[in-house]
Amino acid sequence: MMTNEVPKISTAGELGLTLQTLADVPDLVGAAFGLDGLILTEADLSPAFFQLRSGLAGEAFQKFTNYRIRVALVLPDFAAHGARFAELAHEHATHGLIRFVRTEEEARHWLGASAGS
Repeated sequence: MMTNEVPKISTAGELGLTLQTLADVPDLVGAAFGLDGLILTEADLSPAFFQLRSGLAGEAFQKFTNYRIRVALVLPDFAAHGARFAELAHEHATHGLIRFVRTEEEARHWLGASAGS
């Protein structure tokens, strides 16, 4: 079904939120609920997010997936945070809900194209 509605996509910054600790995950989920997509930029993410052992990325991804929230993570250089993180980004290249992209324009395009699907 085609619709003329503009997708509701927000950045964490527009929502006044960041992802610094596990305690921030429910706030992001709550704020993103009802949106067609959420954009997280490198500036929205704490250093712990990029350290996979911290569990912050895994917990956030699990909650986003459970609540079917589409998330685009804007990171110009996936490898800048280490080989394991680059691997994670590569694994999400075709994920239906969580994607790593290089620009906000790319994020908005993916989230807009996948809105309502």
